[in-house]
Amino acid sequence: MINVQSQFCKNANAYESYNIIQNRVVKKLLEKIAESPQYILDIGCGSGAVYKSMTWHPKKFVAVDFAEEMLKIHPKDENTELYIADFNQKGFLEKFEDYRFERIISSSALQWGDNLDDIFGQISLLNTPISFAIFTSGTFKTLLKTASIPPLLRSKDTLIELSQKYFDAEHEVLKYSLEFASVRDMFQYMKKSGVGGGRNILSVKQMRELMNNYPLNYLEFEIILIHEKS
Repeated sequence: MINVQSQFCKNANAYESYNIIQNRVVKKLLEKIAESPQYILDIGCGSGAVYKSMTWHPKKFVAVDFAEEMLKIHPKDENTELYIADFNQKGFLEKFEDYRFERIISSSALQWGDNLDDIFGQISLLNTPISFAIFTSGTFKTLLKTASIPPLLRSKDTLIELSQKYFDAEHEVLKYSLEFASVRDMFQYMKKSGVGGGRNILSVKQMRELMNNYPLNYLEFEIILIHEKS
């Protein structure tokens, strides 16, 4: 099995130039936060899309990610704290039990949670309003169907059901498409952008078949926003 953490570290610098959809998503997510919170926790921060897209400057911005190379290129100033932490590990938030956050944000990361029920449970213990953007099984839908590959991610209905166990949140589904000159360019994007988890999800044979049979010139993306009002 490919180590997702090592793939994100390996592709950290390339990720910056490929995260077109993630940047759209984070801006949409931040539009929902009306109160300009001053104490923020960003889970799965990556190279800093949330921090760079904010229209206000918080007093404390705590960012966590499991990929050290991502944290190296995350913006840094006197108000940021960066930590290596893997949300797939039990107790990944223990070091923050004494913090008092005003908002917990996670954009384009939690879809890679192994046990999202447990992760949501751990986050809920911080008793802080949340704003999450999570890619769903509608992402790459036609591509995966054409290649006869099961969905990589959870459905939007599953994500809503899981979130309702722990959060009193609103839900909004976003859909985007991104055009490419060739199927080969699509593969390159999937590998470098992080949307595919940094994994080669297709074998060489599947790739060849897909290049001949894929009916679209674009990739589909589906994201669910899960947002609690303050």
